[in-house]
Amino acid sequence: MKRTVSIPVKLPDERFLNLMNQCASIFNAHIDWAIENKTFNKNKAHKDLYAILRLQYPSVPSALLQTVRDNALEAIKATKFKRVPRKKPTSGLRYDKRTMTLRGYQLTLSCIGKRVKLILDIPDYFKQVFENWEFCGATLTYSKHSKQFWVRLVFESDNPQEISGTIQGIDRGLYHQAVTSDGQFFSSSQIRNTQRRYLFNRRKLQQKGTRSSKRRLKSMSGREKRFMSDTNHCVSKKLANQPGVAVFVLEDLSSIRTQRRGKKMNKWLGSWAFYQQEQFLAYKAEALGKRVVHQDPRYTSQKCNVCKHIKRTNRHKSKFHCRNCGHQTHADLNASRNVRDDYILSSTQGTEEQGSVNTPCVSGNSVS
Repeated sequence: MKRTVSIPVKLPDERFLNLMNQCASIFNAHIDWAIENKTFNKNKAHKDLYAILRLQYPSVPSALLQTVRDNALEAIKATKFKRVPRKKPTSGLRYDKRTMTLRGYQLTLSCIGKRVKLILDIPDYFKQVFENWEFCGATLTYSKHSKQFWVRLVFESDNPQEISGTIQGIDRGLYHQAVTSDGQFFSSSQIRNTQRRYLFNRRKLQQKGTRSSKRRLKSMSGREKRFMSDTNHCVSKKLANQPGVAVFVLEDLSSIRTQRRGKKMNKWLGSWAFYQQEQFLAYKAEALGKRVVHQDPRYTSQKCNVCKHIKRTNRHKSKFHCRNCGHQTHADLNASRNVRDDYILSSTQGTEEQGSVNTPCVSGNSVS
């Protein structure tokens, strides 16, 4: 289990911005070599490029050059040559134990010339992780907007023992952030109102094009993103801290944006931060010994949770009315229970969970 501690730091701009620029060029050189030679082998790249790049960039420390090489080839390996990863002059730098040291609150970083030493100011919120977990690496980033350097320290700890408990299905949508199989609803109305307000304000200010409107746009930038992150943190924290729940079953929405659904719907889906919410829930659940799993979402909105009859006309907007057995409930609640039951049926869980599927409880389906 890993956690990242982000700390703002004061560093000499000229030295580190120059270092970032040179490391970006080294990164891109390794990318070009990998594409030309159709390989991401680090030993071959070292033999072909190390001596050349050491002469071309003599001020870059040797260990940092090798770290950039590894980062570039790992990026190519991850994309499998399907796209060309590139770094900008101010892209982040990955540091390891060869290029940085952390002793107590003192941090040293390799740079052009001598190493830079600084004392970190750790907030109380991060001290438990900072003092008790094992340090394993860091990334140095630079924000052009605020002209601020950040050190992202990565700490590692053993995974907590997995707990036993119930399985909860979660249906995610545009009108409700999350609907659980036990009847909890997290509405998206406030999110939609906020997004529409920011969209309207951006359009009006962009039409004006004055200096004051540009200053206003700059001050607005990032607010919507921070609001969405805060909302996802709150919802995922409530979900993860539920007592008695050990497994959260989510729909696999990895291909949700690949289909063309019209300009309005595509924009709505584009502003839907479902993946961020999923990541927040995953790491919060992991810290509590719980798990997040995924299930195929096909027909979960059309299938009756009671009789398992599948028909498109069963659902009309937010209402679900089975044409076979007459079961009625909220469409998202029905979908969340189908997500849970499909996972249980497709996994090798115990007989208790299997029995809950065979004899589902259909009482209390009304939603206020």
